[in-house]
Amino acid sequence: MSDAPKLIVFDVDGTLVDSQADIVASMGAAFADAGQPAPARTDVLGIIGLSLDQAIGKLAPQVDAEVLSRMVAAYKDAYVALRARDGAESTSPLYPGVRAMLERLKARDDVLLGVATGKSRRGLDALLEGHGLTGFFVTEQVSDFHPSKPHPSMLETCLDETGALASEAAMIGDTSYDMDMARAAKFGAVGVSWGYHPVSRLQADVVIDTIEDLPGALGRIWKGWA
Repeated sequence: MSDAPKLIVFDVDGTLVDSQADIVASMGAAFADAGQPAPARTDVLGIIGLSLDQAIGKLAPQVDAEVLSRMVAAYKDAYVALRARDGAESTSPLYPGVRAMLERLKARDDVLLGVATGKSRRGLDALLEGHGLTGFFVTEQVSDFHPSKPHPSMLETCLDETGALASEAAMIGDTSYDMDMARAAKFGAVGVSWGYHPVSRLQADVVIDTIEDLPGALGRIWKGWA
């Protein structure tokens, strides 16, 4: 087993936090702003993980670029308003055990933590601040500066910023976009069963049912690491 640091990169929505209520409500506001019927909740959950313009584009393929741009802006405004009104702990709570696991991993000298999310920089900053996690991750990749998942750009930048090796890195996520991105970047792919895509869509190296199962799953990928 290599002595190189292990890089563990987390998706955010559906993996670290349960943000579906905010996302569905904000998407409804975006569609209302454009005079479009609101998409079904299941359809919204199916596109979580994509960058916002691609997500709305999939849900509303009939709109032109100008309307799409307006819908993206309306979504962001609605999301920020909900967060300001209710707070991150109320509207996007951490899943059970997540904080304790992050603290446990962060305390290790042989681990680097990162995030790769379809959120904007503004959205991620607000979420981390709301949960007291600002500065917790050594690399943070957001949709503002990368092609949408499953393009590997986010994970490749994680490697560049940390000096970690792809063979010593893993992506933790709840969607097929996360797992496809991991494979494209040659990362280990750990799926979580509590998120927004059914397990049958993930095609992960390992799927876990609780965050407490993560070290064991990583040990399977990295052959004995624990």
